[in-house]
Amino acid sequence: MRQFLKYVLATIVGILIISFVSFLLLIGLSAALTSSSDKPTAVKDKSVLKLNLDDPIQERSTDNPFEGFGSFGGNSSAMGLVELKQALKDAKDDDNIEGVYLQSENPAAGWASLEEIRNALIDFKGSKKFVYAYAETMSEKGYYLASVADKIYLNPAGDLEWNGLNAELTFFKGTLEKLGVKPEIFKVGDFKSAVEPFIRDNMSDPNRLQVTSFLNSINDHMLVKVAQSRGLRVDSLKSYADNLAIQKPADALRTKLVTNVGYQDELESLIRKQLSIDAKKKINYVSLNKYKGDDKDSESGSSSNRIAVIIASGDINSGKGDANSIGSETIVEEIRKARLDDKVKAIVLRVNSGGGSALASDVMFREVELAKKVKPVIGSMSDYAASGGYYMLMGCNKIVAQPNTITGSIGVFSLLFNTENFFKDKLGVTYDRVKTNTNSDYPAVTHEMTPFQKQALQRRTEQIYAEFTGKAAAGRKLPIDSLRAIAGGRVWTGTQGKAIGLVDQLGGLDDAIKLAAQSAKLKTGDYKLKYQPRKKEFFEQLMSSFNDNEESKIQAQLGELAPYVTYLKKLKTLNGVQARLPFEMEIR
Repeated sequence: MRQFLKYVLATIVGILIISFVSFLLLIGLSAALTSSSDKPTAVKDKSVLKLNLDDPIQERSTDNPFEGFGSFGGNSSAMGLVELKQALKDAKDDDNIEGVYLQSENPAAGWASLEEIRNALIDFKGSKKFVYAYAETMSEKGYYLASVADKIYLNPAGDLEWNGLNAELTFFKGTLEKLGVKPEIFKVGDFKSAVEPFIRDNMSDPNRLQVTSFLNSINDHMLVKVAQSRGLRVDSLKSYADNLAIQKPADALRTKLVTNVGYQDELESLIRKQLSIDAKKKINYVSLNKYKGDDKDSESGSSSNRIAVIIASGDINSGKGDANSIGSETIVEEIRKARLDDKVKAIVLRVNSGGGSALASDVMFREVELAKKVKPVIGSMSDYAASGGYYMLMGCNKIVAQPNTITGSIGVFSLLFNTENFFKDKLGVTYDRVKTNTNSDYPAVTHEMTPFQKQALQRRTEQIYAEFTGKAAAGRKLPIDSLRAIAGGRVWTGTQGKAIGLVDQLGGLDDAIKLAAQSAKLKTGDYKLKYQPRKKEFFEQLMSSFNDNEESKIQAQLGELAPYVTYLKKLKTLNGVQARLPFEMEIR
């Protein structure tokens, strides 16, 4: 009987395995057939490109073979900035696209990404096609995009947030004290305040100074751009925010922040009139997913003249990276391939990162130094290119940043947690050890380090800071004293960075590509773009799809508590000396 049950169980398991493999092969074949057709989406006459920009926006989209399979498909709703801009560029010249219907209530993107999208919408309007926006509610981020529209409809029962920007930091000092965990801090720079959440319960004066400075810089830029688009005065916009003047949709209409207070059907009636179609006829909307631009060879031109655009986004660590993290091994390999490829005439290194491992950052910096000896290397900053993110770029021939990019933070720190009292008092766990040498247990997290050991770690941190600032000064061609005067871990915006020499030019990725072409003496239409790293093939994406949605699961389960869990998970990656932004925050 036991043998019989064993064979039955083995048969069932075999059937399940065969069924699962068959399912994978079926999906693979479907994906292969879909990709092999490679036919562009047919766009009907009098179509409208409908953009819902409330989904997450990342540097590039991911080809997800399970898109449409619910949570199994991971974060399939994430849009690629590159593809979004290309879609608007294509739609501008597409005779079948009459305009854009924009929905942007609360975009999940940084301010520099919004700047690029906003500029792409302005460029689209150069075709004399319409851009209409509708929202039930709008945050400042949402309104920043919508402010370029010809018509802005706000739902009569809706809301427009217009009260200025806010940056809130979270502090864990009290939590650590209750747990009996003692943080050991080693840092260089008064402004390098990444460690403050663990040793303070509020901002230090230097940190408050820098946050106030860059937050106002971002806000001032936003106000100037909104004022230009809506024909309003900057001081009026400031007054509306200070006095909470926008309490209801009628206030937004009265102050000319919106053009209409109305329902979605009313805006669609306007669109039908614009398209000259019958009031009962359905509007032919084309979604971004159906009309998204391709980031492959998006510039026509000679295949023997290429500009390699290397995308690096996420926290910086050693080893392999992916779409959401920067692995030094991956980026070094891409830069090296571009350096050795005679068809590649210039390199654009696109960075969206608040930093991470100082060691990994230095490894990538070295490869940039080697590459620029043989061809132009242009740095392009996205939402963040700070600390380790700036480290990667400071050796480039030129650096391009958006006015509201967060950059700088030239400083380093080391962080350890002494958990001895936590394990002893809370869990009853104790530790003992045997050593061959005086400092065999260095560095330590299960007991107090000696003063000599702490001094050694501080000296190592200072040494890496000296290397960081020295290389930054050389890369930016600044005297070391001048560089250190603007370093110390201080954060700047792109506008501020240009004024003090950290940035060469204000602009987006397209501007960096143009600068790269000029530096390589390539004319418009005489080159193609090669985006790297390559997107994953089907089965590579298949295997990663099981893990890619971890963050979305945390968000779904914990809601507003999700950022804290994600932040604490990052503590596991703080190995070695860190070149990382001095805080985790969202500017709202």
